[in-house]
Amino acid sequence: MKTESGNNTWTIIKKEFARFFGDKQLLFTAVIMPGLLIYIIYSLMGSGLARMETEGADEQVILRVENLPESMAPQWESLPATVLLNQRINQEGIDDLQSKDLNEVLVRFPEGFDELVDTYDPQSGEPAPNVEIYYNSANNASSRAYHILEGTLTAYENQLSNRFDINRADNEEAQFDMADRDDVLGSVLSKLIPMLILMLLFSGVMAIAPSAIAGEKERGTIATLLVTPMRRSELALGKVVSLSGMALLSGISSFIGIVLSLPKMIQADTEGIELGLNYTSADYAVLLITILATVLIMASVVSLLSALAKDVKNAGTMIVPFMLVVMFCGLTPMFQSGTPESLTAYLIPFYNAIQVMTATFAHEMRWMPVIVMLVSNVAYTGIAVWGLTRMFNSEKVMFSK
Repeated sequence: MKTESGNNTWTIIKKEFARFFGDKQLLFTAVIMPGLLIYIIYSLMGSGLARMETEGADEQVILRVENLPESMAPQWESLPATVLLNQRINQEGIDDLQSKDLNEVLVRFPEGFDELVDTYDPQSGEPAPNVEIYYNSANNASSRAYHILEGTLTAYENQLSNRFDINRADNEEAQFDMADRDDVLGSVLSKLIPMLILMLLFSGVMAIAPSAIAGEKERGTIATLLVTPMRRSELALGKVVSLSGMALLSGISSFIGIVLSLPKMIQADTEGIELGLNYTSADYAVLLITILATVLIMASVVSLLSALAKDVKNAGTMIVPFMLVVMFCGLTPMFQSGTPESLTAYLIPFYNAIQVMTATFAHEMRWMPVIVMLVSNVAYTGIAVWGLTRMFNSEKVMFSK
């Protein structure tokens, strides 16, 4: 009895292994693809992180310095920047730093810095000499130069037993980071929200698209549709548009939830909310157009994969690589600075939508990339509908077991 039970178990094991290793698609999806995709995605992410570390290093930075002490002249010679000495740091120059396009850092030493440091007594309770550094954290070159300069000054300060301060705020109005709050908040949102929108749109498509085509194949109801007096192109277009519409409703609902939750997400006060959500009607229109164009091509691709699948379960397996590609596109804003200048980048599906949304949230929206993204995504959708039409015309694809 035990022997027969053991044989039955071994038979089941052999059967399952034979099914697994005999199905090349399942073998590739379950064994080869995860490691391959993780290697590709992590390699690309690593390259992106490396670029972030060096972002702004090749950009020319100007350090305008007032009252540079002789004791610090050697340290400044090694700084990776163009140093302009004997500058007059006034409020007008400080206010100019609010422009994100100005690669500058302003440094103001108190007059007679070396003498003040030599005579300063830390035990006196008097404020130490203060070095003021003005920069713009929304400008990569300015921010990078500031951190290098701060590190240099901090090391020198430690050598002198903390005989001077750096950016000491003597009053509530003191401000050394001149980045506009809209720019800072827009930069944060542009790295987070596009990815969330893309994931929400994809989840909406995934919830309905596989069952709409692969599910009908599995249930056998697709045959009824195929024998009706309609052109296959009409059937394909109807499927894509209806699926896109349903997924779009889900995406819009999620998008509204994101917008309404932004104040809590960023933990901003009333003034910060007013500044941080300073988007125009044109910005919202671009976001809506981008979402619509994205969900069209997303539904088209998932419909194609669902048509190729034998059943809903098989469709889910086939969609996994596509999902990882979409996820990677959503992560790209975190590993780059700004958006591509070349319009060619906006021909890449999903990546183009992410870049347009990133630029919109960062208050850097340009119309030509939006137009290129929209036209290319509509063209890709048309190609996908044509491919789906060909599949509907193929009995081998539609009635595969």
